[in-house]
Amino acid sequence: QVQLVESGGGLVQPGGSLRLSCVVSGTAFSMYAMGWYRQAPGKQRELVAEVTYSGNRQNYVDSVKGRFTISRDNAKKTVYLQMNSLKPEDTAVYYCNRSPALAYWGQGTQVTVSS
Repeated sequence: QVQLVESGGGLVQPGGSLRLSCVVSGTAFSMYAMGWYRQAPGKQRELVAEVTYSGNRQNYVDSVKGRFTISRDNAKKTVYLQMNSLKPEDTAVYYCNRSPALAYWGQGTQVTVSS
C-alpha cells in the first residue's frame, strides 16, 4: 500500500522560505517521476513541480519558476520542495505524488503566506 507523508508546511511572511518533505513508502520510489501539487481553497489541485525518476530533470509551472526547486533522494525515498520568495498566492495545501498522480493522496501540508 502506497503511503505519502508530507511535512514542512507552516505560516510564513511574504518573501520567506519553506522546505517541504515527502516520505514515500509502499512503491518502487526510484522508478517513477514525482511531483508536488497544491490545492488552494476553491481551486482545483495543480501540479507545480515535477522531477524525473533519476532527479536530473525538473519542470515547473510558470508561476513558481525561479522560486521553487524540487529535488529527490532515492536512497531515502524522499522528495523535497524548496520554496523561496513566497507570495500570498502560494497559500495552499501541498501534496506529493507520482507524476502522473496516483488516485491515492496523502494528507498534505498546509502552507500559508501572510503578513
